[in-house]
Amino acid sequence: MANSLVVFLITYLLISLQKVKWLHLDRPSGALLGAVLMILLKVVSLDEAYKLIDHNTLVLLLGMMILVGYLETALFFDWLSYHLVAHSHKPLSLLWGLILTSAFLSCLFVNDTVCLVMTPLILKTLNRARINPIPFLIALCTSANIGSVMTLTGNPQNMIVGIHSGWLYHDYFFRMFPIGLISLLFNGLLIYLFYKRDLRERGSKQIFQLDCPKLDRWLTIKSVVVLVLVLAGFVLTKNLPLTAIMGGTLIILIARKNPAIVFEKLDWPLLLFFAGLFVVIGGVAKAGLPQIFYENLKHFFNGSLINEVATFSLFSALVSNVVSNVPFVLLATHWIPNFLNPKLMWLVLAMSSTFAGNLTIMGSVANMIVMELSKDEVVVGFFEFFKVGFLTTVLSIIVGISFLSLYAFLGWV
Repeated sequence: MANSLVVFLITYLLISLQKVKWLHLDRPSGALLGAVLMILLKVVSLDEAYKLIDHNTLVLLLGMMILVGYLETALFFDWLSYHLVAHSHKPLSLLWGLILTSAFLSCLFVNDTVCLVMTPLILKTLNRARINPIPFLIALCTSANIGSVMTLTGNPQNMIVGIHSGWLYHDYFFRMFPIGLISLLFNGLLIYLFYKRDLRERGSKQIFQLDCPKLDRWLTIKSVVVLVLVLAGFVLTKNLPLTAIMGGTLIILIARKNPAIVFEKLDWPLLLFFAGLFVVIGGVAKAGLPQIFYENLKHFFNGSLINEVATFSLFSALVSNVVSNVPFVLLATHWIPNFLNPKLMWLVLAMSSTFAGNLTIMGSVANMIVMELSKDEVVVGFFEFFKVGFLTTVLSIIVGISFLSLYAFLGWV
């Protein structure tokens, strides 16, 4: 047990630091190091490590990444972002358009990808129009995070929940959609209140001018058709990984593009990060650490069902900002069966760990992508983000707790 605890702490320290410069370690390599130490210290054998890796989650993530990669190659996201900008005649309309578009795209695709493809165009647009980009960058981060809560494929931690919880894709969506939508409205209102001066109307003429990217129409049509088939498969079947990888394989077959071009766009380090974490969490689970942690914490959660929903939501939001939401969700999967209503608590875990990403810049990978891509143009300070992120997170979690408690009261979960 001592060995597993030491490896667990080392791994989570490396993940929390995000990047260790003098060791040249980032989060994926930190997770890999933890997995190897688990084997070297004989917490798990190599054969056990292979079995601990949740291949369903990796296959689901890979399938969605391939589909997104082909849409990126077709310049679909650039084209969509261009039309968002082209039809926004005023800063406020651009803000709400950005909030709704990034949230919608994050429902369908991983939120990190949405932030990656939309940030450069938004920056270019606002620089030409001489408008402060900070409220728009914050809106992109926070709305992508909020939007991703609505589906089981919106972000990596939801994919883990989807694999382990037994929730059907459409059942999950219908319960989380109102939570996400109301949270988006609060998010937009908060940004407007903080940045009224920067969002003042500048006349009725269109102020945003950009060149329309050259969309690969056939590749876009093929990719969208495959996406629709994948979404239909998610609804009609319980096998999310198989549906996703079938969609990824189908678009490879019909795209008539060199797959190597698309494979270069895939986030392979993210898959490595997941694989390493599965081994680390599996090692500590074998040693009984998750249950020990739970036994020491359960007096905070125990009580009525409403108390469990509220306290676990707050705990999840706080810890997700300390060790990052994906590793926390992997650890928390061992606790869910201990609650009064495990099916409800899967929703609580997805909601709170996702909304936790808006608390600080380091709260989610999507936030850090936006800040990294924009750092040469503008620097969004910790407290600049936090003043919006804190209130957005608090209000979103209150909305989530309220709706999930209502669902439990009405017997919908």
